[in-house]
Amino acid sequence: MLSQDLLDILVCPACRNPLRYSETAQTLTCTACRRVYPIQDDIPILLVERATIEGA
Repeated sequence: MLSQDLLDILVCPACRNPLRYSETAQTLTCTACRRVYPIQDDIPILLVERATIEGA
């Protein structure tokens, strides 16, 4: 589980907008560009090339 302090400072590396955390899916989703970033072993993988597009 990611701490709220960490979630408060994380932004999408592609567009700099806020990220929405899904604890069950272990992902962070950009609220603007809809990129979905995986979380592995409680480490957010904020690499644009590893992101998928929500709904694509």
